[in-house]
Amino acid sequence: MTDLYRVLPEEVDKLVTSMEQPRYRADQLLHMLYNEFPKDISSMRQLPAEMRNALSTAGYTIGSADEVHRVVSEDGQTTKLLLKLGDGTLIETVLMQYRKNKGRPRSTVCVSTQVGCQMGCTFCATGQMGFERNLKAEEIVAQVLHFASVLRERGEHVTNLVFMGMGEPLANYTETIRAVKLLTNARAFGLGQRHITISTVGVMKEIDRLADEDLQIGLAISLHAPNDELRRKLVPTAGPHSVGDLISATRSYFKKTGRRVTLEYALINGVNDSPEIAAELATLLKGNGAHVNLIPVNPTAGGFQRPRWKRITEFERILRESDVNCTVRVEKGSEISAACGQLRTDTAKNL
Repeated sequence: MTDLYRVLPEEVDKLVTSMEQPRYRADQLLHMLYNEFPKDISSMRQLPAEMRNALSTAGYTIGSADEVHRVVSEDGQTTKLLLKLGDGTLIETVLMQYRKNKGRPRSTVCVSTQVGCQMGCTFCATGQMGFERNLKAEEIVAQVLHFASVLRERGEHVTNLVFMGMGEPLANYTETIRAVKLLTNARAFGLGQRHITISTVGVMKEIDRLADEDLQIGLAISLHAPNDELRRKLVPTAGPHSVGDLISATRSYFKKTGRRVTLEYALINGVNDSPEIAAELATLLKGNGAHVNLIPVNPTAGGFQRPRWKRITEFERILRESDVNCTVRVEKGSEISAACGQLRTDTAKNL
């Protein structure tokens, strides 16, 4: 069985030709998939019955993500969904909206690429739930299309996409990149590449591989510490020289793609938020050109706490005074466990 949401447009062309259907049927099929969100092949009435029957007989299906549970933040701008995939697997995905004074909001979907995660970051709920399996490209696409359907009912649409949900995207490299190509192809979902960011804890060989993909997508690297000893305490899978390797990777990625890398730094009270550590980080990054995204850690089962606001702004000041470009992330949805590092599905049985 092959999910049609896995098939790239150029592969759809070959499929239609092999069925001895006219070329325009490929565009019809793609339009229905990515604009009408059909639940099964039989509902695609614009296609002739002969073609629908041929698709079904050849083993093609239309997968989807069924909504099991929905929770919305107090301000109504963050929505977290628990979705069930075709084999019963549960995943979480999040919609974050940023309202403007006029016009439609910026609507960013945060997608998952794995069920759980193998990286084991000590402050991340997903990392602490363990690893179940990689998601397929069509299962990643299904998350975006589900929210696209929700937004269409409001007269809105998906504007941005971040691969920052459950899992390590670059540990599921092939499926992640296939999903990106499906979601950015003008004949499929058609989202601009520059509106997509992939976040990684630092899978070195895949960062280099991504730089060679000729994609204009953003890259965010989770650094979290200015030295290897501290980073290994937070990211147990980090290599012995991971900090230096990641800094080199930011330079290499920028040189190859022209895209500035974002370095994500989760600020954890009493762990990596001291002025001394800020100064060490500033020395490490001065002149690097990367942008640092300071993320006050969100509450998780690990018991870590975010620093007081005064300590956060002091950390930011030290970086800025060393000409390190940085901002403090405005978190959305932490009260519904939908913010960075909070996604986890092994509590679903309590719903």
